[in-house]
Amino acid sequence: LHLSAVKLAELHSDLKIQEKDELSWKKLKAEGLDEDGEKEAKLRRNLNVIMTKYGMNGKKDSQLVDTNYIKDGTESDTLDDPRLEKLWSKAKTSGKFSDEELDKLWREFKHHREKINEYNILLETVSRTEDIHKNVINPSEENLVKEEILHNKHRELKEKLRSINQGFERLRKVSHQGYDTTSEFEEPRVIDLWDMAKSANFTEKELESFREELKHFEAKIEKHHHYQKQLEISHQKLKHIEGTGDKDHLNRSKEKYAMLEEKTKELGYKVKKHLQDLSSRISQGLQHNEL
Repeated sequence: LHLSAVKLAELHSDLKIQEKDELSWKKLKAEGLDEDGEKEAKLRRNLNVIMTKYGMNGKKDSQLVDTNYIKDGTESDTLDDPRLEKLWSKAKTSGKFSDEELDKLWREFKHHREKINEYNILLETVSRTEDIHKNVINPSEENLVKEEILHNKHRELKEKLRSINQGFERLRKVSHQGYDTTSEFEEPRVIDLWDMAKSANFTEKELESFREELKHFEAKIEKHHHYQKQLEISHQKLKHIEGTGDKDHLNRSKEKYAMLEEKTKELGYKVKKHLQDLSSRISQGLQHNEL
C-alpha cells in the first residue's frame, strides 16, 4: 500500500475499532438482536469506508494520503472536488495563513472530503436497498421492517448532508477571511460535533457539559497530532540511520520508533472511540428532535 508510518498507525486504530464492533455484533447476532440486519449493514459500510480511505478497495485513486508537511510544508494528495480545490488554492495564496494554520486548514479540507466519501458510500447502500425493496411484490411484516430501516438510512443521509453543507460554508468562510482568533474550537471534528450538538435536543446544562467534554476531546486530538508528527520525524531519521551502518544508533532509533508507533496507535484508537461515543449521543439527540 506504500502507506506512511502515520497512516499505518491510523489504519491499525481503525481496524481495531472495526474488530471490536464486529465482535459486539456477533454477540448481538447470537442473541437474535439484529434481525433486521441494520447493524450488520452499518459494519459493512464502515469497512467500506476504511478500505476506501486507505486505498484497499481496488481503486488506485481512492487512497487518502497524509499531508507531507514534515518534509516540505506542502500537501501531497488531491481533494477530488473542484470547489474544494479552488478554495484551497485561494487560501494558500491569500497570505492570511501561517504555515501552522495552513496545516490545520488542510486537515479541515481532508476531513471534509472524508465526510463526502462516507456520504457517497451510504447513498450507494441506500440506493441498492431501495432497488431490492421495489422488486418485492407481496408486502409483509418483514418489508415493513425494511421500510423502517430505509427511513433510518434516509435520516442518516440527511444528517450527513447537513453536516457537509455546514462544513463547506465554514471552509468557504475561513478560506476567504482567515481563522477567527475568538473561535471556541479549532479541530474540524470537534467543530462538527459542536455545531450538531447545538441543533440537538439538549438542555442548557447538558449542552454546557458537552462543551466541556469537547474541550477535553480536542486536547486529546492535539496530543495525537503531536505523536503523529514525532512518529513521522522518527521514521525519517530511522531511514537515514539505516544507511550509515551505525548499529548502536540504529537500535536506539528503532526502540524510539517502536515506542512512538505504539503510543500513536493507542491514542488514535482512543480518539476514534471517543468520537464514536460523542457522535452517537448527538445522533440520539437529533433523532429525538424529529419525534
